[in-house]
Amino acid sequence: MEILLAIVIGAAFGAVLDRIGATNPTYIGRMLALTNLNLMKTILLAIATGSVLMFAGQMIGLVDVGHMSVKAAYVGVFVGGLMLGAGWAASGFCPGTGVCAAASGRKDALFFIAGGLLGAAAYMVTYPAWKASGMLDDVMGGKTTLGTVPGSKFDGLTAMSGDIIGILMGLAFIVIAFVLPERIGGGGVAVPAE
Repeated sequence: MEILLAIVIGAAFGAVLDRIGATNPTYIGRMLALTNLNLMKTILLAIATGSVLMFAGQMIGLVDVGHMSVKAAYVGVFVGGLMLGAGWAASGFCPGTGVCAAASGRKDALFFIAGGLLGAAAYMVTYPAWKASGMLDDVMGGKTTLGTVPGSKFDGLTAMSGDIIGILMGLAFIVIAFVLPERIGGGGVAVPAE
């Protein structure tokens, strides 16, 4: 049943990504060039809504804190994040939107997926070298949250309630999503239309 539910939720999520234009590299390019921020506003609103619902759900006991997962902070995560951002800008896809774009019939997304799998394989082969370099050693406490979340196994960087911080950040993102203009500046980088 869990596999079936995962497939249904994944398919629904992919359909929404396709519907809002997140599977179209032209829309991604326009967002990154700051000439059309509608997609950015949608992404911010989705993250914010999820944050408010998750942390409020944890506070009232509807969401099990034991399901919360925190990625450890280490230099490699920051380097990988920069690489992901550069790849997203260059290709117009991130891993999730690339798979959805391939499912919607975009052939360029298949090359993106192949490149991602090749990159993952290269990382696996060179993992011992990365481990020995120290880039995978925890920094800033490793698996920590901004605030303390009662019932979780993760330390907080502050004594403030992590649930309250999550809700406040989510509400701030909602406000930003609504006040963000449709574009920043007059021109920007030209992105070819499809």
